[in-house]
Amino acid sequence: MQKGPAVKVWDSKQLPADWFRRQQVDQKATADLEANVKAIINQVKAEGDTALIGFAQKFDKAKLTPATLKASPEEIKEAYTQVTKEQVAAIEFMKQRVSVFQKQLLANTEVKAFNEGIMVQTVLRPIESVGCYVPGGQAAYPSTVVMTALVAKIACVQRIVVCSPSDAEGKVNPLVLVASDICGVDEVYKVGGAQAIAALAYGTETIKPVRKIVGPGSKYVTIAKVLASQDVAIDMPAGPSEVLILADQYADARLIAADMISQAEHGTDSVAALITPSAKLAQEVQETLASMAASAPRAEKVADSLSKYGFIIVCTDIDEAVKLTNQFAAEHLEVMANDAQKLSEKLVAGLILIGPNSPVALSDYASGTNHVLPTGGFAQAFSGLSAIDFMRRLSIVECSREALEKVKAQVKILTDTENLPNHYKAIEARFQK
Repeated sequence: MQKGPAVKVWDSKQLPADWFRRQQVDQKATADLEANVKAIINQVKAEGDTALIGFAQKFDKAKLTPATLKASPEEIKEAYTQVTKEQVAAIEFMKQRVSVFQKQLLANTEVKAFNEGIMVQTVLRPIESVGCYVPGGQAAYPSTVVMTALVAKIACVQRIVVCSPSDAEGKVNPLVLVASDICGVDEVYKVGGAQAIAALAYGTETIKPVRKIVGPGSKYVTIAKVLASQDVAIDMPAGPSEVLILADQYADARLIAADMISQAEHGTDSVAALITPSAKLAQEVQETLASMAASAPRAEKVADSLSKYGFIIVCTDIDEAVKLTNQFAAEHLEVMANDAQKLSEKLVAGLILIGPNSPVALSDYASGTNHVLPTGGFAQAFSGLSAIDFMRRLSIVECSREALEKVKAQVKILTDTENLPNHYKAIEARFQK
């Protein structure tokens, strides 16, 4: 019988100072990773398509040419023959759920206000072009196409580009191609990793650069986005996925274990964790994890992830649990406790899921919310991706002569205070003949 994962259990009084770090790596490893990503970006800048073709051969074992970097209409048509009707219907279902939520969001964001003759209006205008990174390799993520490209389409972005790595045959996963077609993507390129981010940011002979890059990815992709953000807008640092479960003594250990396992199967660098004031629940979850993970599909990957980055923290009370939960600021936070709704008002996370029937899998596929979320503690300052992220917010001001006259005395005081006399003269000129 396969042995279950050894998930770390900490008493809150004995927590190491860096317990909330997502990647337990030394500074040299981080520096080496950044240096490698910089080298990839610089090579793409210098060599363009040639660099992309070389990296496709090196990392994906794919033989591409400048002519085959872009997925052709024929390849997209062929992709429909390689997927089932049920899969297409499921993508359409997700598209409908996400569309409803995002359209309602946009409908409530424009503001017009009047204040003594001054009209101030805030309007949203779409960004001209965006690049959506869709991970590949170990699994296909058509859902990420919906969460990025569809949302950009709803925001009326004119040019939507998807980059996703190819297989050894030089083909993008057919589900990704089908989802791209359903969501109205304009261009799909067979490029993955840091080199895809470089191509989207700086362009090559084949790929024109975009105004903004969005989407989750590996640590290489995340670092590439952060480095490229000096020159192009990005959504957020969205690296390896996380779930943190805040639970009290009444929670079901079996459901908690199932949700931690579901998160762990994303990859060996995914974080799955529990914070609870109940030592009894912590022990039950640890034991349930060991038995369930040993027999779970993809058991080896799950066990590796839970052993490396899974953890359970036992707190003195719910208040301390809330404090530690907010310090972690997880991508996904599940709350399984009494008064979970009220408790959620105190919590910080990329997305909060309340109650025993709201697992991460629901928000990933069926709730209509976006699963491109801040990781690595960035939920303390960043929000999940939405249609607003594909917009530029623009204020429009119109003032009557009478209203300008009412405020000019106060403007003079402020311009004199800041030693900007010509600012006031520009207003005064309106009242001179």
